[in-house]
Amino acid sequence: MNILEKIIVTKQREVTERKQQITTGELEQSAFFGRTVNSMSASLKGKGPAAIIAEFKRRSPSKGDIFNEAEVIPVVSSYEEAGCAGISVLTDQQYFGGSLDDLVTARNAVDVPLLRKEFIIDEFQILEAKSAGADLILLIAEVLTRNEVAHLSQFARSLGLEVLLEMHTEDQIDKINPYLNIVGINNRNLKTFKVDLDASIRLLSRLEGDFVCISESGISDPQAVVKLATAGFEGFLVGENFMKTKSPGNACKKFIQDVLKYTGQP
Repeated sequence: MNILEKIIVTKQREVTERKQQITTGELEQSAFFGRTVNSMSASLKGKGPAAIIAEFKRRSPSKGDIFNEAEVIPVVSSYEEAGCAGISVLTDQQYFGGSLDDLVTARNAVDVPLLRKEFIIDEFQILEAKSAGADLILLIAEVLTRNEVAHLSQFARSLGLEVLLEMHTEDQIDKINPYLNIVGINNRNLKTFKVDLDASIRLLSRLEGDFVCISESGISDPQAVVKLATAGFEGFLVGENFMKTKSPGNACKKFIQDVLKYTGQP
């Protein structure tokens, strides 16, 4: 069993437990549930070649501890000040050191669009995302069937949330559907954790549809962003590269400035 399969087994257990702890009705009573979401796709389009989704995460299975003692408010506030297009908040506890409370805290601290970065396998998790103030949810093609992606996408859109589908291989293209706002190509193979930007660019050339395309994972060089933007990507999710510095906001600000410099933007 690879790490992704282990995570999904854990997630199935967690969802069952969560359903016993809180009802759908209680989630719908959240102060955030009725809010109009901030569009991540529109924010990405408005930021041009430096459309960065900055990620808050404390650790990962591939890298171990990154910034275990990181606190949400200082980091996400500094990301917003740096000019990011949006923020991704890891809410998985066991493997990434996050929680749904981190998302709630972030929502109370910033106005930029927020992604709930989670291994979503059930409608209940989408209700949780809405109740915690998310604007966008993640669906991972690697762990969901085509019908599951379509169903969960449609359900999220019915709540007013935007949907990001993350994919990595050509055989996942048929999981794209009209309910998606953003399609992300993960540069890192979730089974081997190998990063290959060129493979992502080749896959991008095969995609067709009315959605924003973003590049995810393994992005540490502003010049790589320039290369990816030239290939057609409209946004870039960066996490570890910022979080490992212990001053994520400053790292994000410099990264954006460098991208703008390399692309000749003012």
